Amino acid sequence: MPDTSGSTGRTPETHVIDFRAAEQLLAARDPQGAVKLLDGVIDAHPENTAARLLRARAFFAAAQLRPAELEFTIVLEREPDNAFAHFALARTYERRGRPEQAKRHFRLAAALDPKPEYLTAARFDS
Repeated sequence: MPDTSGSTGRTPETHVIDFRAAEQLLAARDPQGAVKLLDGVIDAHPENTAARLLRARAFFAAAQLRPAELEFTIVLEREPDNAFAHFALARTYERRGRPEQAKRHFRLAAALDPKPEYLTAARFDS
């Protein structure tokens, strides 16, 4: 039987544990630690959109804006109706000095989910 646990010999169960630990590391403001754990999860399960979204958030928190942008973009290719991913990508564009792209994604986020935070950022009045 072929080994499907990835190159590290880790099991699906350990990937779940790594994902949960990465969530805790991000909450504890250790985005680099979260990225390290998530790299293995995503190597073994590249289709895992939740892991990619968490890694994008960790990259953003670590001010690694180009990798964050790439991960948020992958998430949105798979889930174009993910309001949070649009909002987070907009914040990434904003921090990278790309206001027009940011505005577009802020507005998409607000259109998909009219949360006050999203509506304020969308600046529909301007």
